[in-house]
Amino acid sequence: MKKNKFALLIATVAIASLTWSFKEDLFLVSKNLDIFASLYKEISINYVDETDPGDLMKNGIDAMLETLDPYTVYVPESEVEDFKLKYVSTQFGGIGVTTVFIEGKLFVNEITEGYPAFKQGIVAGDQIMKINGTEIKGKDRLQVSQLLRGPRGSALDLLLLREGTLLHKELIRDEIRQPNVIYSGMVGDIAYIRLDKFLENSAQEVQNAAVELNKQHPRGMILDLRYNGGGILQEAVKIVNLFVNKDMVIVTQKGRNPEKTINYRTNALPLLPDLPLTVLINGSSASASEIVAGALQDLDRAVIIGQRSYGKGLVQQTFNLPYNSLVKITVAKYFTPSGRCIQAIDYSQKSSAGKSGKIADSLIAKFNTRTGRSVYDGNGVYPDLVVGASKLSPVTISLISKSMFFDYANAYKKNHAVIAAPGDFKLSDEDYVSFTNSLEGKDYAYVSNTEKLINDLRTEAEKEQKLAEVKADLEDLKAKMIIARKTDLMTHKPEIKRILESQIVSRYYFEKGRIMQAFQYDKELEAAKSVLASSTKMLAILKGEGAYKTIGDPAKTLADTDNN
Repeated sequence: MKKNKFALLIATVAIASLTWSFKEDLFLVSKNLDIFASLYKEISINYVDETDPGDLMKNGIDAMLETLDPYTVYVPESEVEDFKLKYVSTQFGGIGVTTVFIEGKLFVNEITEGYPAFKQGIVAGDQIMKINGTEIKGKDRLQVSQLLRGPRGSALDLLLLREGTLLHKELIRDEIRQPNVIYSGMVGDIAYIRLDKFLENSAQEVQNAAVELNKQHPRGMILDLRYNGGGILQEAVKIVNLFVNKDMVIVTQKGRNPEKTINYRTNALPLLPDLPLTVLINGSSASASEIVAGALQDLDRAVIIGQRSYGKGLVQQTFNLPYNSLVKITVAKYFTPSGRCIQAIDYSQKSSAGKSGKIADSLIAKFNTRTGRSVYDGNGVYPDLVVGASKLSPVTISLISKSMFFDYANAYKKNHAVIAAPGDFKLSDEDYVSFTNSLEGKDYAYVSNTEKLINDLRTEAEKEQKLAEVKADLEDLKAKMIIARKTDLMTHKPEIKRILESQIVSRYYFEKGRIMQAFQYDKELEAAKSVLASSTKMLAILKGEGAYKTIGDPAKTLADTDNN
């Protein structure tokens, strides 16, 4: 009886404290709003120069939110539609093209098969001069996007420049659907599903793909979440439910507001409870991707393969504001079934420069999967099987950033009516020489990693007043590196060739073809196929007997994926 009274007393005190704290918070909010409103009014009326009230308010809001985390953002009415497309919906009215700015000019980059641009014969490389009579010159990407999109059934007139000839194209906008599952198919006797994002209906799309692939009696399944930045939490829970039993906690979100503390459980019988499963992740797999990978790992249901994930363990919720604007606020952290939060950046602690740092190693804790394997919080999802990340060379990065592959891929398409199937296509050595020759006289300047080290050494020598002693040696090294740079196109031929092949294949077989073509170079895919080919190997990993193995360079693996 005494224990019950004591517990009741503690609960009463706790409720009273929360009530007092809540009232105090409301008073402080009201007080500071009054101060802010008065300040805003006085500046708008009395400041010596003309001010824009909208810009002033937007800048003030953005500055306030910058003290929190990068996921808490204000969305004015003018940006709401783009916000919904990015975070919620996969549908919009358009013509089915992606564009790219090169030297201030707007070009068609890729065509989506089956949509108005494809049907009207628009091709990659066409320069867009006008949209509905509006000049493109001086427009930014957002303005171009707003010009291209519109209601389904509405007319769109494009003025294009192709090989010196002006072309008019009259199109009717259609409803553009950007699928969450951008590719699914059999890779040998293995089912493969590539999930690009977790927006509306993503779980249904995965289920539909899984049902179709399961008809072919696969040995196992690969769920590819690489470069998937996440989306809707509930969709992640539904996807996990396809592989695990009913009424299991998949993720728990916990917020300062008790109403934001929620357990998300599976609520249906699984579609594929026994099919061997692997999940591919990398340093760009975040949020909902990490919920799926982390839950399947904690429940010992799948082998996770690739590189450590991004480390976003935060949950956002959108709230409506006056005048059709929105605010997206981080309301909670989420925890996987083992109890870990994989958030890698501590936004509650900032340096004197206002920068947030990673969770300290001393604060990282160990948790256990259902069968007792060790997993850790505070730094993303670490794979069961680590595959060393591929890191592009400076010359390749420069070629990509300067769009040097673009013109050659377009010219290749013009000169070759057909090419091999996506999975078989490879660029010949003669074609590669042709590509390198096409770069003559073009600016794709870059600084190699060795040159960066030489520059760093020069800076340190200057600080220590020893430059005179090493200057001649540094100049000699720099001269040698300039000579060596001329051979970089051949030194890094394999990676440059892969990217060039991908660009060319996309001109013939679009996005799906590009994905299929990349399979022949995919180390993570090969690792997954190897695991699924051996039930002994998979069971060993899931029992903790073969976990955390590394394929490739282990020293490079961690460095390359530590990109938070």
